[in-house]
Amino acid sequence: MAQTASPNSAPATAPAATPAFVQAALPYGFEALEPVIDTATMRLHYERHHGAQVAGLNTAVAANPTYAGKSLEALLAGASTAPAAIRNNAGGHWNHSFYWQIMAPVGTGGAPSPELAAAITRDFGSLDAFKAQFRAASMGRFGSGWAWVVVGKDGKLAIGSTPNQDNPLMDVGDFRGKPILGNDVWEHAYYLKYQNKRADYVDAWWSLINWNKVSSLYAEAIKP
Repeated sequence: MAQTASPNSAPATAPAATPAFVQAALPYGFEALEPVIDTATMRLHYERHHGAQVAGLNTAVAANPTYAGKSLEALLAGASTAPAAIRNNAGGHWNHSFYWQIMAPVGTGGAPSPELAAAITRDFGSLDAFKAQFRAASMGRFGSGWAWVVVGKDGKLAIGSTPNQDNPLMDVGDFRGKPILGNDVWEHAYYLKYQNKRADYVDAWWSLINWNKVSSLYAEAIKP
């Protein structure tokens, strides 16, 4: 005999679909990068900016079923033909996820591995020259964007920048490669503390580099 639902029972509801992309937890607390990056900036940057990009990416993919099931890296690789909402939000999600990982509290990030240090000397002459070129790329990016260190197809390190939320993994622009270091030079990354003094933020930011992670990324990038 078939059962009938009780008039007082709640209607069955389908379980909520798991979003295609999720925002990983920070590897440290919001206050951990003080005094270089203040707590208020970290919270705003992670929760409002990065969080909005993850939500925006899931909305954009749901609205464009041909992109459903694709990995974040696949979306980046085809960014030149993707709708703007997918290109911008996929880039923002990847860029910020990367950015959080290559920073660490002051005094905990270690030093470049011997292999990375040798590559920096080989390709730039010295660590100071490397930092100076990265600073120039950061300051030379007009408006909003990112500065990057990548390993190119030739296995050498290169420094450049990309506009908005683009990155060197995308099939757009001439600056391509495997990122091992990247800095967010959008104003929302530093304005609460540094106002319009991007150079002060860039100079202070070096004390946050998680060289252990960067060295690991370099080792992975140069594998045949």
